[in-house]
Amino acid sequence: MPSERYSLFSLLRETLRGHTGWKPAWRKAAPQSAYDVVIVGGGGHGLATAYYLARHYGVRRIAVLEKSWIGGGNVGRNTTIVRSNYLLPGNTPFYEFAMKLWEGLEQDINYNAMVSQRGVLNLYHNDAQRNAYIRRGNAMRLNGVDAELLDAAAVRRKLPFLNFDDARFPIHGGLLQRRGGTVRHDAVAWGYARAADRLGVDIIENCEVTGININNGIATGVETTRGTITAGKIGLACAGNSSRVAAMAGLRLPIESHVLQAFVTEGLKPFIDCVTTFGAGHFYISQSDKGGLVFGGDIDGYNSYAQRGNLPVVEDVVEGGMALMPHIGRVRLLRQWGGIMDMSMDGSPIIDRTPVDQLYLNAGWCYGGFKATPASGLCFAHLLARDEPHSVATAYRLDRFGMGAVIDEKGMGAQPNLH
Repeated sequence: MPSERYSLFSLLRETLRGHTGWKPAWRKAAPQSAYDVVIVGGGGHGLATAYYLARHYGVRRIAVLEKSWIGGGNVGRNTTIVRSNYLLPGNTPFYEFAMKLWEGLEQDINYNAMVSQRGVLNLYHNDAQRNAYIRRGNAMRLNGVDAELLDAAAVRRKLPFLNFDDARFPIHGGLLQRRGGTVRHDAVAWGYARAADRLGVDIIENCEVTGININNGIATGVETTRGTITAGKIGLACAGNSSRVAAMAGLRLPIESHVLQAFVTEGLKPFIDCVTTFGAGHFYISQSDKGGLVFGGDIDGYNSYAQRGNLPVVEDVVEGGMALMPHIGRVRLLRQWGGIMDMSMDGSPIIDRTPVDQLYLNAGWCYGGFKATPASGLCFAHLLARDEPHSVATAYRLDRFGMGAVIDEKGMGAQPNLH
């Protein structure tokens, strides 16, 4: 039976009986032989897609296939940042849509995802960066997204512990989005899994897809380690493994897989009250509810499917942190992890039908996957249900690379490792 709705009453009741009556958050479903929709990938995007398919589009026979366990992939391997401070028309409405969904997520799925709109501050260190941030901020405001340009004095008042006085790259100011912030990544996975399960979605863990069945150009089902499953439609939401899974259907995607490392320190008293990024290097940092400093930087730059990185990138990230706030040099690093990024050729995602009928693709999220989770899920659900793109995701076409309609947010060209 689906788990009950969480409420103050249920919390008080379980408190009085020693919390012995809580049910599992979702069922350990066994695969059925056929579904209307099969979603390959039980990360945040796959679970969100299943939830919105059932909630908004009335699809009931849905399966989410996860090769390992819920929360074991990229949804549990990121730095938890959410924001919508994008510049280009193809990205700005989509990520603002995601931000609005984040703001109502906990009430929608009846789960505490620890949404914390503490703000995201991008620092700038020279006149050229300032001008670029002015342009981005104006684009954001024209699209109804909040943006504030801070000078050095305003940044100093907000974050007085940064290195203002003898920095190699002086802080001249920053672009602040107050509605940005962080969301607990594990809670997003668990919350969407529980909400989808309550609507009858089968979440099937330890079920790896080993093949995609195609008859006369139509995808009809998947082969898995737990048997054959037929499907009316198949949605791929496999993050860093998108290319490998798509290859089972004979597709070659404009994607490379790279490792992105993240880090967390020992717990400290609260002192960073917003997400902060270093404009003179790729370094971003926030402080978790447990007090640990959560930070990251560039991808490792070489193709890999391993969930671990190399030491030169560790050194580069830490150097960026030390340049921005030297006092963290005495803090002990607690743990490090890696996620597999599916880096597209222009740094922007793909939500589209594939050349194989009834096979749909959600991929190419690069650095932006976690912050996009609710919008990605809803837009992919719309595509699967209606066979047409959602209005905020029309630019995320698979054929845009051949058409020359790329969405190159960073202006790096067709080099996935630079995005």
